Amino acid sequence: MLGMLEGLRIVEVSSFVAAPLGGMTLAQLGADVIRVDPLGGAADTSRWPLAPSGTSLLWTGMNKGKRSVTVDFRSPEGREVVTRLAADAGIVLTNAVGRGWLGYEALSAVRPDLIHLQIEGRPDGSAAVDYTVNAEIGFPLVTGPVDHAGPVSHVLPAWDVACGLYAAVGLLAAERRRARRGEGAQIKLPLYDVALATAGNLGFLAEAQLGEERPRIGNYLYGGFGRDFAVGDGRVMVVALTTRHFTDLCEVTGVAETVAELGRMLRADFSVDGDRYRHREALAALLAPWFECRTLADVEKALAGTSVLWAPYKRFSELDLEGSPLMNEIDQPGVGRVRAPAIPLNTGERTAVPAPELGEHTDAVLASLGMDADELRARGVVA
Repeated sequence: MLGMLEGLRIVEVSSFVAAPLGGMTLAQLGADVIRVDPLGGAADTSRWPLAPSGTSLLWTGMNKGKRSVTVDFRSPEGREVVTRLAADAGIVLTNAVGRGWLGYEALSAVRPDLIHLQIEGRPDGSAAVDYTVNAEIGFPLVTGPVDHAGPVSHVLPAWDVACGLYAAVGLLAAERRRARRGEGAQIKLPLYDVALATAGNLGFLAEAQLGEERPRIGNYLYGGFGRDFAVGDGRVMVVALTTRHFTDLCEVTGVAETVAELGRMLRADFSVDGDRYRHREALAALLAPWFECRTLADVEKALAGTSVLWAPYKRFSELDLEGSPLMNEIDQPGVGRVRAPAIPLNTGERTAVPAPELGEHTDAVLASLGMDADELRARGVVA
């Protein structure tokens, strides 16, 4: 994986999640991603969660495998350094706003075939973040318990994650076109549009346009049968996406005949997703006693060899990181030895590379452009 994008160089001027994730995805595929920060670092340099040393675990997590340069963005000389970096790389990924010198018009003037991807908050260029976009798209009002009145905002910054991956795909698509036609590209990627498109692709928006208001259903699976169940020493999520899944679930829990009789009484066909969903509470009531009198180990043993989809609820601290080939042990500056993920795409060998220290590669990167870092440092242009 590390060599698939060998020879591709990207200049990233970013902060927080979406843009750094896009850059890191490309770095993990072998691209030379140079993250350029202002002196002292961008706003996410100290973003929580933090290691005991105070090092941001978010920053180190989102910048694995990149090179780091720090430059004085306020000085003309510092901006010139960034311009030369962008012209040399030919690809820029940024979510920085209000910096005309970093925009497509300014940078394409020195590199006509420049590929420039700007992540924005909203389509009109105004600011927004994952948590505000999520609020106005609608998901918090269909998330949570049935009887809960207020919104429930999820912990996962899903739109940032999707946006970062769209950014990586967009840059690769533009680079492929440039290789074929010699054309650059100006790409704008609003976070709001990522969320809106995803809601549309999943059918939420069409459902609303057709007059259906998605209800809150707690941990039930919408449109099928799935729910959490309490067991003697924890809680499990059980999902039956197909007739086979549901049949196996009923048989292993010993309620197959009862469920068949319930279907006759209700005139329901439980081989159909819709009927399983419509009568989810009755079905769950039949299944719950089986789970309640068993431990996690009992459930695992009973469901082994069946098609039933299930998993126990766990905390992050309970995950088996040592047993995952995705997780590599690295020595992360400022953090120490931790297990960190490589890229999920698996073609054989996957290696996680630590995030750099802030400004670690300033001298080497500037030297590759024929610039004297010591001289610039003496004038306060670089750290």
